[in-house]
Amino acid sequence: MRMEPLFFPHSGRTWFGFGLRLLAALVACVLAGWGMYKVFFAWQLDLLSGKSQHNIGFYRMSLDTLLSRNESLPRILALEDRLKELLRAPADPARLEATNNYLLEVKNRGGLNAVFLMDRDGLTLAASNFGRPGTFVGHNYGFRPYFQAAMKGQFGIFYGVGATTGEPGYFIAAPIRGEENEAIGVVIVKISLEDFEGSLVRNGDPVLLADSNGVVFLASAPELKYRLLASLEAGALAEIDVSRQYGAQPLRLLDMDLRMRDGGPHYLRVKLPGKPDEDYQAHSVLVGRPGWTIILLTQTRQEQQSAMLAGVAAGLAVAFVLSLVIFFRLNARRYTERRQAEAALRQAHASLEARIAERTEDLTATNVSLEEKVAALKTTENILRETRDTAVQAGKLTVLGQMAAGITHEVNQPLTALHTFTDNAVNLLELGKLDEVRENLGLIQQMARRMGHIVGEIKNFTRRPSSERYTVDVASVVFQALMLVEAQRKRAEARIDVQSIPDDLRVWADAQRLEQVLVNLLLNAVDAVGECDSAQRQITVLAQRGGGQVRVLVRDSGPGIPEAVLTHLFEPFFTTKPAGRGIGLGLAISRMIMTELGGRLDVRNHEKGGAEFTVTLEEA
Repeated sequence: MRMEPLFFPHSGRTWFGFGLRLLAALVACVLAGWGMYKVFFAWQLDLLSGKSQHNIGFYRMSLDTLLSRNESLPRILALEDRLKELLRAPADPARLEATNNYLLEVKNRGGLNAVFLMDRDGLTLAASNFGRPGTFVGHNYGFRPYFQAAMKGQFGIFYGVGATTGEPGYFIAAPIRGEENEAIGVVIVKISLEDFEGSLVRNGDPVLLADSNGVVFLASAPELKYRLLASLEAGALAEIDVSRQYGAQPLRLLDMDLRMRDGGPHYLRVKLPGKPDEDYQAHSVLVGRPGWTIILLTQTRQEQQSAMLAGVAAGLAVAFVLSLVIFFRLNARRYTERRQAEAALRQAHASLEARIAERTEDLTATNVSLEEKVAALKTTENILRETRDTAVQAGKLTVLGQMAAGITHEVNQPLTALHTFTDNAVNLLELGKLDEVRENLGLIQQMARRMGHIVGEIKNFTRRPSSERYTVDVASVVFQALMLVEAQRKRAEARIDVQSIPDDLRVWADAQRLEQVLVNLLLNAVDAVGECDSAQRQITVLAQRGGGQVRVLVRDSGPGIPEAVLTHLFEPFFTTKPAGRGIGLGLAISRMIMTELGGRLDVRNHEKGGAEFTVTLEEA
């Protein structure tokens, strides 16, 4: 029966046209939002740039004023006669005291960080911090560039970390000239820029002050200080090291490129220390005689968010207008379509009732067939389960049959000892040697316990195991399996090396089923090493834990397993043994047991030779 469409009366062409119109509306909304975002963002950036230009201009003017205000002071001090007299007679205590007091007075009145006097060799003769810890007196600062410039008759300026105090400052040096206009010493004024740095911190946005080499020596955040704007050449680094300009501070590279760019704005993505990558508007300007650069970084996150909101609002506005147009058009069409749909619905209702009756009859017949198939499937599953359990028990009996001769030998030895110790006990009893009789009876008791242990293990091995898992001691199961294969090991003259197994190593398993798997693997290993020389018949058993799992490895020194055999090794009835020595079910049953226990049984050829079987189980 042909089914007519109920709820989609429009043709494919109509839907295609509707999709095109919807796509056009979406494109119009996106374009409107994007255009508004770009325009609004550009306007916001212009406002931000004007504010940043004002701020960086204020910083430049403040720093210029601070530096130029004290530039004339060293020149005036260089004219002081007391300084010249001390330079001519540095050993005169009276002149030294007068000069120190004079420098201290200048420092206090001028609000300076320090004032000190150096001779032509760079040795500090007097200083405003005389008599205090960390005084400059007696220290030679001839390596400083400001001293070298002043001795050449130039005006010396320098910013650096104090070589003695460790306090950074701005050094201004002027030469003191003798009677023949030669430089006989240098007077230096040190100015602190802490107040200026404090004003940078209060700004909120990152502000950096870098020297002519691109080293940031003042910043609004401590983690930005002593950073490089760009990599320095070896010569520049050597010059900084020689002058000890920044002491022992390590100069690390900042993740941005703003080296000596005057003006702005520049837009860049910067990763400041301890912060994620962010977009910044950067302005930079050169400052004063030293050739320093002030860099102001202003975040554009707020402007981006405002522009994004404006773009979203524009897109939503366009979408609202288009929605109104679509709504009125659809409302007019909906009335016509509703009348057509009611008629089609009545026709479809009648057709649907007939179709439901037909389908109900088909489903009833299908239900009956499914119930019959489910019953047959359950019967097949029960037969398969019984066949599997029978195959497992048959495999165990086959292994037990292979061990029968050895077990007979193991039991025969205690029986023979029992007869001997019993005869000895009777004779000793007749002779009245009770102590020796008691010793013989103790030996008889040990032999009886040994026989009982052997018979008990055989009974446990042949018993049908349960399907439940519980905590199993790995060491106990390994040594029980070793006892069951002991006779075969002796007959093959093989050695079994059991490496240390932790006493607390336990797994989720069934002890009897795990024991059956290990006995099968050990017997196969004994057969494998039987082909080797007697001195090389070695079997290794070890246990490992890791990742919530326990692996028990059985490794032999035999010839290994051919690659062609490895892929078929766990297939039922596949065997490489001669006829009469195996039916090819041992490894297949062992893998099936491990799967039911929630584990794995794997095999590989060891790199040192021989085969290695691995039993993997969940650690308890």
